[in-house]
Amino acid sequence: MCSIMGYCGKGVSLQRFREGFQETISRGPDDSRIVDTGNGILGFHRLAIMGLTPEGMQPFSLGKNYVVCNGELYGFEKEREELKKKGYTFASDSDCEIILPMYKEYGVEMFAKFDAEFACIIYDGESGKFIAARDPIGIRPLYYGYDENGVIVFASEAKNLVSLVKRVMPFPPGHYYIDGEFHCYCDIAKVDAVCHDDLETVCKNIHDKLVAGVEKRLIADAKVGFLLSGGLDSSLVCAIAAKKSDKPIRTFAIGMSEDAIDLKYAKQVADYIGSDHKEIYMTPQDVISSLEKVIKLLGTFDITTIRASMGMYLVCKAIHEQTDVRVLLTGEISDELFGYKYTDFAPSAQAFQEEAQKRIRELHMYDVLRADRCISVNSLEARVPFGDLDFVKYVMSIDPEKKINTYGKGKYLLRHAFEEGDYLPHDILWREKAAFSDAVGHSMVDYLKEYAEKQYTQEQFEEGCKRYEHARPFTKESLLYRDIFEKYYPGQAEMVVDFWMPNKSWEGCNVNDPSARVLSNYGDSGK
Repeated sequence: MCSIMGYCGKGVSLQRFREGFQETISRGPDDSRIVDTGNGILGFHRLAIMGLTPEGMQPFSLGKNYVVCNGELYGFEKEREELKKKGYTFASDSDCEIILPMYKEYGVEMFAKFDAEFACIIYDGESGKFIAARDPIGIRPLYYGYDENGVIVFASEAKNLVSLVKRVMPFPPGHYYIDGEFHCYCDIAKVDAVCHDDLETVCKNIHDKLVAGVEKRLIADAKVGFLLSGGLDSSLVCAIAAKKSDKPIRTFAIGMSEDAIDLKYAKQVADYIGSDHKEIYMTPQDVISSLEKVIKLLGTFDITTIRASMGMYLVCKAIHEQTDVRVLLTGEISDELFGYKYTDFAPSAQAFQEEAQKRIRELHMYDVLRADRCISVNSLEARVPFGDLDFVKYVMSIDPEKKINTYGKGKYLLRHAFEEGDYLPHDILWREKAAFSDAVGHSMVDYLKEYAEKQYTQEQFEEGCKRYEHARPFTKESLLYRDIFEKYYPGQAEMVVDFWMPNKSWEGCNVNDPSARVLSNYGDSGK
């Protein structure tokens, strides 16, 4: 991960800009640089992953133009060779060095050409304009707001902006900004033509595209590791990587000290694929003592995001402190594509598809945000194979009649796609899903609820909830999270559209807790 920031005009002191930018130094601890373009300021904190030499430091410049980019541009070598033929020269092996030459050649049309996870800010010195853009899923973070002078400011995280702008908002994924307006260059969730391939063809394509998505994310000049929860999604990512690597991959798992459900399954996977595996334990005290820090680093009040972040933050903290790994592959985004426990209640295939589209478009506020913050605050980089653009576009296009759970097993297509090839033990491939926020120990959620219960009397709870209009808290746990959030991001709750919850309009889903444990179909998950 890296951190970028851009003040797109005149009127801010370098000191004030620097103070806001310093809030995310952990995203890029290797080097920092701030450039005054003469018409605004650009800042870059570097975490060196590709092109580790000093020449890979940003902002990059070309003529009067500058760019800062937090991103991975997959397959950039091919584009760089084409640009060399046109006379461009490159000083580093950094993938992001191709952005300004591409901008010269294609203008804003270049964003649709990227196969990338990225957020970038460009200063066009010829026109005096600033351009910003973000990848179609929003895997790399970007926020914006307007200061008292009406100048737009962009930054990797909300914490960079709270002291500078009145209202912080997430930069919409799949958009670019120019001349005061946001333009959509890719709606990743939109389906132009439904794919009616037969089941076996669909599963072969799922297999091949996911394998390709993992393979391209193994390329790095820094050490790579894998988060392994023992569930289907992270296990598949690890199994694919193990087959593509010529030496054992490094896997990491975390569990509660007294009921480490997932550690058992993670070890089963690790043993099967032959990974160099490390187990990390967390205690109830670790969870409670980290809560405020985690909410501050996340910049959210959402219940399920915070719950699921506790284990992820602590395992990434251990990786940062105890290893030389700098890049982590994770299993996020599979649920949004193939379904959660609650989507078994979808009243129709069309309803399933619409729910998937909603979740994909909002991912940047929930699971993707969680992975980014927990990993980047520990000076690591996240890569998300299930978020591969080609993979996502294909799965979203599959006839939803094939994706709904008519098979008696959730995520049937994904499981069937990897039945052959000896990727995983049968018991892991076909095991019922357990929510990560629960699987790190069912007791973890219970500890958090119990802690929140002690913070408020019933009267304090009822009065506390009334203070908030947007996304009003509805349990003591949600009120506690919101109160902590407001300490660090006062009045900025609209950054998050609402609580992540099952679709309450569906029969069986009108629940007051986001955990799959409260659903009638949870069954033996996580046991």
